[in-house]
Amino acid sequence: MTERALRLGTRRSKLAMAQSGQVAEEVRQLTGRPVELVEITTYGDTSREHLAQIGGTGVFATALRDALREGEVDFAVHSLKDLPTAQPEEFTLAALPVREDPRDVLIARDGLTFAQLPDGARVGTGSPRRMAQLNAYARAHGLTIETVPIRGNVDSRIGYVHDGRLDAVVLAAAGLSRVGRLDEVTDFLSVDMVLPAPGQGALAIECAASNAALVATLAELDDPYTRAAVTAERSLLAALEAGCSAPVGALADLLADGQVVKEMRLRGVVGATDGSSLVQLTTTGPVPETEDQATAFGRELAAEMLAKGAAGLMGERAL
Repeated sequence: MTERALRLGTRRSKLAMAQSGQVAEEVRQLTGRPVELVEITTYGDTSREHLAQIGGTGVFATALRDALREGEVDFAVHSLKDLPTAQPEEFTLAALPVREDPRDVLIARDGLTFAQLPDGARVGTGSPRRMAQLNAYARAHGLTIETVPIRGNVDSRIGYVHDGRLDAVVLAAAGLSRVGRLDEVTDFLSVDMVLPAPGQGALAIECAASNAALVATLAELDDPYTRAAVTAERSLLAALEAGCSAPVGALADLLADGQVVKEMRLRGVVGATDGSSLVQLTTTGPVPETEDQATAFGRELAAEMLAKGAAGLMGERAL
């Protein structure tokens, strides 16, 4: 008798289906069991409000977790940056696979890079974090841009550029890579210019903490370096008491000496959405070997950022 199929809960968007399909294939190869995708509509998918207004945090995760709780699915795949930083005890993030490119990218008309955008260019993004950093960069380099809040899937966002309503849009490289549309990118934005969202480019595979056999199986897809980096980034976000719609960027990268990874560097930024002020700090230390060490890494940098006035920049909820 063949074992029943494992049920993987996923959002219905093209991007979610693509990334869940990749995970399903990996789990199939790992277990020899069939994996079926169970499509779940979340509040974040149906609401037309801006993410910053509907609370941002958890709007995509809640319905998937409800399905896990009800036993309708065995495990779920999330974009890590959409997950609230507080982890419910009943669920475990069994695997954080190798992270994709965490950078943000520009898709602009006429193949323009950011530096080539005309004065007053209209740049679309739904993210206060991107707005803050793009506006700050433009101010520092004598450029004038107008950031325009947008929502919608990858197709509709890129569509705003094709139909002439916007000069450019900013998206995550990882998402475009997963749906096979990296060839449309006109500029990869350096992390020195725009720090990504905490956890950007990483996936989280979640299941019930009580399902020890499944937890152990999925754990084989875990990448310890990705886990250390994103744990530090999300700890920074949590310590700033900010949700995923706050204007917070963070990136931990591993610094290698030849083939040996020696240190981890964590960079954090908080900014006013108009770019008028940014608090940006960096810390470097030994690569964390435990979850607690990675969490402390983020918490310490957050404390320094708060001491430099970060809290005052996060009160801006209105877009």
